Amino acid sequence: MTEKLLELAKNSYSPYSHFRVATIVVMKDGTEFKGVNVENAAYGSGICSERSAILAAISNGYKKGDFKELHCMCADSNRISTSCFGCRQVISELFDKDVPLYFYSNNGDVKKYTVEELCPYPFDEEDLK
Repeated sequence: MTEKLLELAKNSYSPYSHFRVATIVVMKDGTEFKGVNVENAAYGSGICSERSAILAAISNGYKKGDFKELHCMCADSNRISTSCFGCRQVISELFDKDVPLYFYSNNGDVKKYTVEELCPYPFDEEDLK
């Protein structure tokens, strides 16, 4: 998966941070959706690679609970980084709690979490009542 993520990261549009991030989400039927971070001069209008990949899956008809796993890499870092809190919110909303999330460094180190481990206190539909 490391090589696939490094290759995908080449598609990142990150002229401001120079921090290329790539994500591949795998669905329960084996279909893969890819995403990269896309920055914008109006910083808040950019999107992270995790949400880019997840929203591509939803746009293609997949639903909450259809996600099997997520793989994410910051291609310009030999450090393992995890998702921002905006992405964690989307992950906790759409993925089952036991779905594995894999985060890679650019040298191949990997750390695995479950959604529940990465998002132990989700804000969900119960909080809206």
